Amino acid sequence: MHLLQLDDYPSFSLAEFAEDEAPRYAILSHTWGRDVDEVTYRDIIDGTGSGKAGYDKLRFCAVQAKNDGLCYCWIDTCCIDKTDAAELTESINSMFRWYQNAIKCYVFLADVSTPMSEDDRGSQLRNSRWFTRGWTLQELIAPQCVEFFSQKRERLGDRKSLEKQIHQITGISIHALRGEPLSHFTIDERMSWAANRITKRPEDKVYSLLGIFDIHMEAIYGEGEHHASRRLLRELERYSENHRLSEPFRDQPQLSSAKQPKTSPVNPTWIVPFERNPRFTGREPELTRLEEMLSSKHCTAKLAIAGLGGVGKTQLVIELLYRVADKQKHCSVIWISAVNMESLHQSYLDVARQLGIPGFEDDKADVKSLVQAHLSKESTGRWLLVFDNADDLDMWIVEAGSGLQSGQKSRPLIDYLPKSKQGAIVFTTRNRKIAAKLAQPNVVDVPAMGEDAAAKLLGKCLVNADLAKSRQETNTLLSQLTYLPLAIVQAAAYINENAISLVDYLSLLAEQEKEVIDLLSEEFEDDGRYRDIKNPIATTWLISFDQIQRRDRLAADYLSFMACIEPKDIPQSLLPAGESRKKEVDAIGTLTAYSFVNKRPAEECFDLHRLVHLATRNWLQKEELLAQSTERAILRLGEVFPDHGHQNRTVWRRYLAHASYALESDVAGDDNEARTSLLWKLGMCLYQEGRWNEAEKAFLQVMETHKRVLGPEHPDTLTSIASLASTYRNKGRWDEAEELEVQPT
Repeated sequence: MHLLQLDDYPSFSLAEFAEDEAPRYAILSHTWGRDVDEVTYRDIIDGTGSGKAGYDKLRFCAVQAKNDGLCYCWIDTCCIDKTDAAELTESINSMFRWYQNAIKCYVFLADVSTPMSEDDRGSQLRNSRWFTRGWTLQELIAPQCVEFFSQKRERLGDRKSLEKQIHQITGISIHALRGEPLSHFTIDERMSWAANRITKRPEDKVYSLLGIFDIHMEAIYGEGEHHASRRLLRELERYSENHRLSEPFRDQPQLSSAKQPKTSPVNPTWIVPFERNPRFTGREPELTRLEEMLSSKHCTAKLAIAGLGGVGKTQLVIELLYRVADKQKHCSVIWISAVNMESLHQSYLDVARQLGIPGFEDDKADVKSLVQAHLSKESTGRWLLVFDNADDLDMWIVEAGSGLQSGQKSRPLIDYLPKSKQGAIVFTTRNRKIAAKLAQPNVVDVPAMGEDAAAKLLGKCLVNADLAKSRQETNTLLSQLTYLPLAIVQAAAYINENAISLVDYLSLLAEQEKEVIDLLSEEFEDDGRYRDIKNPIATTWLISFDQIQRRDRLAADYLSFMACIEPKDIPQSLLPAGESRKKEVDAIGTLTAYSFVNKRPAEECFDLHRLVHLATRNWLQKEELLAQSTERAILRLGEVFPDHGHQNRTVWRRYLAHASYALESDVAGDDNEARTSLLWKLGMCLYQEGRWNEAEKAFLQVMETHKRVLGPEHPDTLTSIASLASTYRNKGRWDEAEELEVQPT
């Protein structure tokens, strides 16, 4: 491959390398202008081309590469000798791999200016010509790092920060944008990504897909798109035939009598503690994704289903198992509860007994090793193994006890996973960090339900389905329950048992915090959950809280802090400082991994899940830590809350809601100096905003506290009186203002 050498920049020269010996390099992705404007291979060789319009793109790429510590770059216009047919074919077949090996890919968007707002940026990206071109598809997907730049060379973001917009523009799966192997996606799905793209030469519409399908094919310009497409389809059919026998969860084709295996099929085993859920609703994208991932592996597949506690991971995997059983008649399905070591050990004993594994009854037997050895045998046949609630990292990665027996050597559970070309393992976990460690990159995130699916679930759970006929009442209730399946099922159970309406339940949710906690702590029967585990929504996250507290003290501190302020739009600058920047990043990563917080794209702020906020406050209350946590939050707010100067307006506007929430807490002490100081700052900022009623309330509390603590003649008391009087005048309450200012001190 040829690379532009940047040592002599601003001039350029070409260096040739064997692919496996190439140095670190960047690539430029762009849209071509007129052929006469682009810098060619011959231009670089001859030292010409600096007067062409396309030369500016070379300069841009060189500057970015040098800034990133790279001395080489690859650009399609000038790093391929297109007059050499053999080199052109080799380059077209190697290009996807070259993109994969690049350190950086710089996308130059010649038709995107530097937008002033996120909406402007989204609009300009949607209309950019770059997203319509054929070759840019692989330039978007293949590189490990893709950065986007405007026509003024200003960075707009990268593939990760812009993934939502890119997904909406292109229809490309988020998982593909995050680097999941393309073999996990169907041919039709990959074809759809290129359906509306165009190329200058008709054959390139086909040739630009070779890397997407990992197909090698000679480039024959002049054959036309139709003939090129037919050749590609023949290669895809040949590829499919060669790989079909290796896929463990697809039906194998019938073999001829001469090749028919003589071994008898293994009788499948079904060890799943749950019946199929007739109320299961939605989740078709996740189910389709999981089925595709299971059907495309050539060895033991390890997949993880991750999401917030109560989002429906267990129900999703139960439905998946029944679908697999319907399609794969000879596949054994095995379920192991990984809630804790006791439940896991009991599950292993049940599995060993039902599989008839010799020696499992021996008190000294390592049952996990026996099951591992049994499933690792090819003679066992096909199997699908589920570990549900794999939430405790210590059990899986760090150290795991040997079960209930003593005196056995401890090993992490990951060491007990069986390996077989005929097997697959699925984990469900609340912790995305564990998901990544156990199954990376095969992680399926389960989001909250969509509005329509949530409404269907509510209707299926209600005894009187007519209660959900009012779309407005239903949507209001679902919104209050954050579209969380467990909360919806629990609410329906309470409504059924007490024969109340949706409006009645909403009125209960509008009660004081303690009453809402009691409501969300109601036990209810659910055939799709474990009998020995509490399932109310307010308590379902307690195990996660305990794990966070054990493993990441700063993350627990952040969660406690966030529980004492407004749960939406929490600026990162508000959070208490950690011992190091890394520990701060790790702590936020922990809360994100549990889906407790969501980071807003392009903003340094977070949203704490509403029900998690409520449950955390309940947890702090039960641990008798809520007052202490509130005091710490007020102290931290007092440290970072700026004065009311107009130059600080942007900052204090973002902090106002959080200061108000902390100060209004029932457990915040009235005479606390830090509280009074923060209340004064809050009042002054509210005054500047013209929010007279709120400012009056703050100033009145400050004045009463100063009178009580400092005395009526203290300067701070007099200042607070003057501010309150000024607020009265702004509200037209002249008599009260005058009376306040002339009252005896």
